[in-house]
Parts: sequence; C-alpha cells; structure tokens
Amino acid sequence: MTAAVKGEALFARVFARNRVARHIIAYDGYATEEHLIVLGRVQSSLREHVPHESHGRLRNFRDMLSLFLTTEVAHAGLIVNGSAAETDDEGYFIEAVSRNGRSGIVNVKAVLPGRPEIQICPVFAPAPVGPAMVICDIDDTVLRTGAYSLVRNLWNSLTGSALTRHVFPDAVALLQALQAAGHDVYFVSSSPWNLFGFLRAIFQRSGVPRGPMFLRDLGLGEGKFITDGHGSHKGRAIDTILAANPQRQAILIGDTGQQDAEIYCAAINRHKGRIRNVMLRVPPNGLDLQDHADLTALGAKDVPLFHGSSFDEVFHDPQFSYLERTAK
Repeated sequence: MTAAVKGEALFARVFARNRVARHIIAYDGYATEEHLIVLGRVQSSLREHVPHESHGRLRNFRDMLSLFLTTEVAHAGLIVNGSAAETDDEGYFIEAVSRNGRSGIVNVKAVLPGRPEIQICPVFAPAPVGPAMVICDIDDTVLRTGAYSLVRNLWNSLTGSALTRHVFPDAVALLQALQAAGHDVYFVSSSPWNLFGFLRAIFQRSGVPRGPMFLRDLGLGEGKFITDGHGSHKGRAIDTILAANPQRQAILIGDTGQQDAEIYCAAINRHKGRIRNVMLRVPPNGLDLQDHADLTALGAKDVPLFHGSSFDEVFHDPQFSYLERTAK
C-alpha cells in the first residue's frame, strides 16, 4: 500500500504542474471556542450541473462521474480572511481564523491572488454552551443508498441525481425537531468531498437542516476514501466535533447497517459523559449476529438508546420526551 500511496502522490504532483488556479470551492466550516475553521478546495475547473427531471440514468451517470474527474490545484496560494494560505497536495485548505466571540453562520472571505472573484466560506459557529449537538450519519440514515450492499450503493450513487435521490421523511422530521429544540446539527459520512455540493443540494431540496459535513478525500493515504476504514473516519469526526465543543454533549444518530452501533459504543467509551443518547435506524435487511452483539454492548451503556425501523417511533419514546414533531 505504501507504493500505491507514493504513486498517487507522484501522479498528483505531475498533473498539478502548470495548472492555473481558477476556482475556490467552499465547504461548510465549523468552529472551536477560539477559532473559525475555514474549509475549501482550489480547482482549475468548476464542475456544476443543474439536474432536470427529464435526465435519464445515463445522463445522471455522466454528471456524477464528472464530479470525480476533478482538477485540483496543489500548493496554490490564496488569501483567507486577509491572511496568506496554501492548499495541500490535493488542493484542500483548512485555515483557523480568530473567532472573536462571533456566533451563528459567519461568512469568511477567500480570494485567489490576482483574481477579482471573492468566495464566501460559511462557518457554523454555535454558542459554546447550549443543548447537546447532533452528530448524524448520512448514508441509509438520512439518504437511502443501500450502503450495506456495495453493488446497490454504487448503482444508487452513480445513476441518481439531486432530484431523484430519496431522503427518509422520518429522518427529516427528527432532525427538524432536534433543530427546533436548539440542537445544532453536524453530519459525518464516508462519502468523498467530491459529493459535497451534490449532498447539500439534496438536503436543501428535502428540508434537511444545514450543518457542517465531515467527508473524506478521494484517494490513497491515511484518512482517505480508498484506504481509510468507515469506522476510523467516523470515529475521528466525532472526536473532532466533541473537541471543538468541549462544554456540550452530543446526540449520535445512525443506522445498524454500517457498524454504527459499534462505532458509537466506542465513542461513548472515549468520551465519558459526553454522549446524551443514541438513535439508530434498522435497515430493511434487519440485524445479523454482529449487529445484535453491537446493540447489546451499546445497550449496556448508561446512555438512552433507540433502535427501530423508523425514527417516527422516537416521538413516542418516553426517553426522548423533550422532542416535539415540527409542524409542516
């Protein structure tokens, strides 16, 4: 695997030469008590598609494939909040900006030297003290993907559009109710950053509350999509969110199809007293022996647990009486 990682890095360096930095892609950033964490990527071409109901699966496939044929610009200089910054080998930048007591959605400006365009990078900065945060999985928790089946997941992911992908209404109702109760929402997913705009469009269309997404780089190497495990990435994302908000607890939402019970149980062990409760969707294929074992271990923790086929049932569970369904 080391040789493959080195080969991928060499490929990136060779093809990054002579590229002209043209576009800043802004991701939704997050905040610590002291800093705003600004996230984005610089690419030499911008790939945006407007989905239409008339588009068939072949057109959707071409549009989706183009999202992965990115032309990122390595080591590109840019200005973030008035200070010099530089992208990494894959064109990403992560910059910490002084928070100065700001809360809410803070817009940070980023520009490329010599270019007039200003890119606004939104950063979600909740109050340091408040209700528990929501840390929510995406695949088969909010968005139907069939992630527990590789073939089904690939088919759904590559041939759908932002108009055709199915979001679970019960997940939308749950997240809206949590947001209405004052809980800030974060999303974690094994999906690559290439799908950020695609996922955001689906969520916006479906009424899913907006919040920072913790996705992965598509490539080889530590922490990347091809070589990094689903559980490792999600565990690190949970650790990052909790470390950024040390005075707040978290509500973990996921499904049993991708070992979320095991991942969340480990998070409870690492962060004593920080997890308020856990809610898990049980997918149509049900529970296998490992799932039962993971749920048993999770249920033994002193943390309220829900698991069922629909999050609608959460509203009738006395453990979660603080929730009220948001009227539509």
